Amino acid sequence: MTPFQAVFLALVQAATEFLPVSSSGHLILMPRLLGWSDQGLEFDIATNTGTLLAVLAYFRRDLERILRGWLASFRPGRAGACEPDARLGWALVWGTVPAGIVGLLAKDWISTYGRSPQLIATTAIVYGLLLGVADRFGARRLGLPAIGRREGLLIGCAQALALVPGTSRSGVTMTAALGLGLDRASAARFSFLLSVPIGLLVGAKQAVDFARGEIPGLDGSVVLIGIAVSALAGYAVIAALLAWVRTRPLTVFVVYRLALGLFLFYYFS
Repeated sequence: MTPFQAVFLALVQAATEFLPVSSSGHLILMPRLLGWSDQGLEFDIATNTGTLLAVLAYFRRDLERILRGWLASFRPGRAGACEPDARLGWALVWGTVPAGIVGLLAKDWISTYGRSPQLIATTAIVYGLLLGVADRFGARRLGLPAIGRREGLLIGCAQALALVPGTSRSGVTMTAALGLGLDRASAARFSFLLSVPIGLLVGAKQAVDFARGEIPGLDGSVVLIGIAVSALAGYAVIAALLAWVRTRPLTVFVVYRLALGLFLFYYFS
């Protein structure tokens, strides 16, 4: 992989990780459409670490407050678990469990069989339609304080589905949140926050594997380029999407997903 390819794929990751259109699907498709070699799942995870850094930077104050509230909930004789920040912290914990379990069980299948263009086309269309339904018919009355363990677990189960490329982690978690009655801005914010725990776990594991030399074929300089570019661009995309959902529906992303799926069926038929 050349540095140019690393920069290009990192920009693709930054744009599509937060927009509800599937970063994993685009990272698989772009090399095929451009005639490049598949960069592999491990480089995809590296660029995902970059977008995780963008989330940590953008939501640093929210995360600090949530962490303090969550830790306070362990103190005996206090009702800290009922406070909004503690509730949100527990929602993030419970929301991480399903994806963690499915990721451990299905990683080999995803890296081997989950990179099919036809599968990506199918998930792009199906989950795009579900996003459109949730955005159109969701109550959109609730904010982040309404999210508790039950809501976190349900949205977390949706997040586990996003391990299949083409689904879109942000898209499917926003779909679930909108279906539970959250407004668009709150659904997007919780989706971003929910990426932190699982992202830290995956990133830590990859760092250990890389240090042990268990990830063959990856140039360290290329990995660093991917992480840096995706982090900087991802920060800008977060701000742009949050500004968008405050005043606009998600229709443009639904239409894009449908068009992408139909194009892929045609192109790879």
